[in-house]
Amino acid sequence: MVTKSNKKYTSALGRRKSAVARLKLFTGKEVSMVNGKTLEAYFPTTHTFVGKPFIETKTIGKYYFEAKIIGGGKEGQREALTLAIARALKKIDIDFNLVLRQAGLLTVDSRVRERRMIGTGGKARRQKQSP
Repeated sequence: MVTKSNKKYTSALGRRKSAVARLKLFTGKEVSMVNGKTLEAYFPTTHTFVGKPFIETKTIGKYYFEAKIIGGGKEGQREALTLAIARALKKIDIDFNLVLRQAGLLTVDSRVRERRMIGTGGKARRQKQSP
């Protein structure tokens, strides 16, 4: 646990596609913030998925967080934040490791966009070679 301005927190990092989420997890009941906005304002439709690590570990309302997310789209940012929350909860209590692992929340999804290649119309399709 790191202390900053008399508040103890656990930090964690989550990545997905090109999104990187840096998280500070605090104990207590306050509003969770993402890039200076509330969680519901930043992810209006998918904010419930972000709280899945709290649901799985039965810690809803015991923790709140501040997160800085850079890069990627909203879906990649949401998944990066979910991974960061799961990693922070695992740091707080090692007993959460099994629960989070079985729920698939600690598994890193390493798929990234395939780069565009020379001689193709798209990402991987080759042009037909003339005889």
